[in-house]
Amino acid sequence: MKSRTAAVLVTLCAATALTACGDDEPAPKGEQVPVTATDTSCEVTTTLFTPGTVTFTVTNRGQQATGVYLYGREGAGFTKVVAEVADVPAGRTGDLRAQLETGSYEVACKPGRQGDGVRTRITVSDDGTVASAAAETAYDRALTIELSGDTLTGVDDGLIAEPGEKLALKVANKTAGARTLYLLNPDGKRVAELKAEPNGTAETVVTLGAAGNWTLKVKGDGVASLSKRLLVR
Repeated sequence: MKSRTAAVLVTLCAATALTACGDDEPAPKGEQVPVTATDTSCEVTTTLFTPGTVTFTVTNRGQQATGVYLYGREGAGFTKVVAEVADVPAGRTGDLRAQLETGSYEVACKPGRQGDGVRTRITVSDDGTVASAAAETAYDRALTIELSGDTLTGVDDGLIAEPGEKLALKVANKTAGARTLYLLNPDGKRVAELKAEPNGTAETVVTLGAAGNWTLKVKGDGVASLSKRLLVR
């Protein structure tokens, strides 16, 4: 795989979902990649790319405005800003557009528009195996579930999904004890099981099956179990 400093020609539209980006003809969006930003996470749908135009469609599900940046490698780290959307308000969507060449980058979401941000590394390669790997690992939506004390946050009770939807389940365990997340289908059968060590994380991708009431349940030694309903229809 090639590795060199990325040269990126950037066309930006820091618009929210309800705002147009000038009066000129819109630039080609190329590959469109959903990004979900919260106050604690930055979930990029895929991290493997082939060279070309990419539009990162950023949805801010956090409680505060976020800035989203694409960094290229400079020296020993990723400090070169090659694209940015400085302000995506809470509950809104903005586009981050770039022409990517081979190399490595980092996508950073900055809740409150401060600090180094929560970062996700992406790779751009003209090796044909990258496109194949991206297709295999892509998912429709990411759910990040954070465990803190006796609470479960990141998903609403009664979350709605569709049969056949591919979900990336990610658990961030902020407690001092191990916790296990189970995904149960309408028959109560375990479809997925993720164990997160104390102050650790775990993740998997699962494809939802039949319609009905699914359940996300978290268990741990010495604590009451927590659950959220997932409606598949």
